[in-house]
Amino acid sequence: MANRHNLLNGPEPAEFRPKLKIVIVLIMVALAVLLSRLWYLQVIKGDDLKQRSENNSIRFRKIMPLRGLIMDRNRRVMVDNRPSFDVLYMPSRGKDPDHLIAKLKDLYKLRSLEFSYDQPLSRKLKPYLPVRLEKNVSMEKVALVETNALDLSGIYIDASPVRLYLNGETIAPVIGYTGEISKEELEKDDEYLSGDVLGKHGVEKHLDPYIRGSRGAELVEVNVYGKEIKNLGRIDPVPGYNVVLNIDADLQKTAWEALNGRAGAAVVLDPRNGAVLAMVSSPSFDPNLFNSGISSEQWSKFVHDPLTPLSNRAISGQYPPGSTYKLIIAAAALEEGIITPDTKFFCNGFYDFGNRSFRCWQKKGHGQISLHRALVESCDVYFYNVGRLLGVDKIAHYAKLFGLGETTGIDLPNEKGGLIPTKRWKLARMKEPWQSGETISISIGQGFNLVTPLQLVCAYSAFANGGTVWKPRLVNRIESTDGSLYKEFLPEKRGDLPFSEETFDLLGRALWGVVNESGGTGRAARRPDADVCGKTGTAQIIGLPENEKARREKKIGIFHRDHALFVCFAPLTNPEIAVAVIVENAGHGGTVAAPVARKILDVYFEGKKSMAQPQAAVQGRLAEATD
Repeated sequence: MANRHNLLNGPEPAEFRPKLKIVIVLIMVALAVLLSRLWYLQVIKGDDLKQRSENNSIRFRKIMPLRGLIMDRNRRVMVDNRPSFDVLYMPSRGKDPDHLIAKLKDLYKLRSLEFSYDQPLSRKLKPYLPVRLEKNVSMEKVALVETNALDLSGIYIDASPVRLYLNGETIAPVIGYTGEISKEELEKDDEYLSGDVLGKHGVEKHLDPYIRGSRGAELVEVNVYGKEIKNLGRIDPVPGYNVVLNIDADLQKTAWEALNGRAGAAVVLDPRNGAVLAMVSSPSFDPNLFNSGISSEQWSKFVHDPLTPLSNRAISGQYPPGSTYKLIIAAAALEEGIITPDTKFFCNGFYDFGNRSFRCWQKKGHGQISLHRALVESCDVYFYNVGRLLGVDKIAHYAKLFGLGETTGIDLPNEKGGLIPTKRWKLARMKEPWQSGETISISIGQGFNLVTPLQLVCAYSAFANGGTVWKPRLVNRIESTDGSLYKEFLPEKRGDLPFSEETFDLLGRALWGVVNESGGTGRAARRPDADVCGKTGTAQIIGLPENEKARREKKIGIFHRDHALFVCFAPLTNPEIAVAVIVENAGHGGTVAAPVARKILDVYFEGKKSMAQPQAAVQGRLAEATD
């Protein structure tokens, strides 16, 4: 029985006590170690670990604002926004970026997709600053990253707005495009952050402070896979202001189509106030290409293209004005009293000066010719004589009254000023005195003369409106998102043409004759209403031999052929539209540039008629109601 009792109750307590004490001591030591470690983590390293824990589970994300809309004068949207999806990498959540990117590339290859990020990731990445791997990716790539999130820890999709250019290349050099801020731009202004998007060209750049809005931010809690599980706080972004241009989208499209892919420019202005109704530069580019981050190959192609599609020829293309300059010469000579309306010169097809013979475009000559017919038929010899009597400095004085040879101040970046030469300019620039033969060349818009298409249309607009040189205005107003006015751009006067009424009347009728009289060089711009006044021009790019046979035999490359110009306004009385067209290396202004202007004028006046018909119908019904 005693043995059975011992088996049931085990060893006596006295025998177990030494072992129990050892176990208790071990437990106490272990607890002491755990408590000391806990104290170290909670007290000594508590703040640091808390911050690290929060950083591992909380993500700070900036929210890009919607850029303001850009609309034409009739409030038709030309530039909008659309959602874009980017592939980002968060260094704090991905331990081996090279391995992750290799995985992503393999997933892409299975779907025949290309991985566009071609730069090695720095080993000094900030843990909680995301790196954009791809921008504006397709929905197929979005789905691929999302469905493989478990295998791509640290790589995720982020949404942001990008520009949608609805009119594409027809207005790209004017509107411009946007792009991610560069290192140089970041260093200049501490207001920006890495990854910010800003205007890089055109209106987008010029009005970027108004258009871009203010970025927002939010704190989100994410799980171990980087998925958002809770929003901890948010500051909403503020959208940018909307912009209403003076551009008429219909005229813009017409001018673009009329150039038909040829290199050149067309500018349409309201001579009553300087509003720019259309501005085309060809060739152009698709600004939507820049939304995905343009490749270095594509950028190099743009930059090295001899036709310079990224430039805005309307404001930065500098060309000899050719015979369009004869209006300035005629006005200067009349105002200086050097000639009268009845002054005549004899044209036999050339003008001898010293040992050189200056040709007229009309080989047989125009015979005895007066000022009116000299403008109508564009006689070179007449203006050789007049220009020599005026002298280079008098010519320059009047050209500058018209606003030539200096920037117009249009609300666009990168405008160029052209060149109107003087004796002082040549001496300072070339260390040589002015030669009399050079005056003869500039008298027909050749030689050193350089103007932009915008300057030409501004000059003719000033003549058309009776003498007011307006500053050209591309932007009409800036509005808040609810449509209320924030800033309005009113007509701004730049100068005056101090000409007599007789000069305006005489030369106005001559410009009308260029288009509407028999023998006029601008007949291709004639409309049934006979309301167009203008001047053709053919600008020579390189010097040609005086001998006719040698001229025919000389081979001229395409980039050295003559430019075709035409500048006009309509109607003769109270003009409301002015157009300047240049088509590069295309030949004669009357046969090439004038038809382009004619198409623009037709659309403008047809649009006026279509608007007037409903108004007339309404007025008729009102009159019937009152009878």
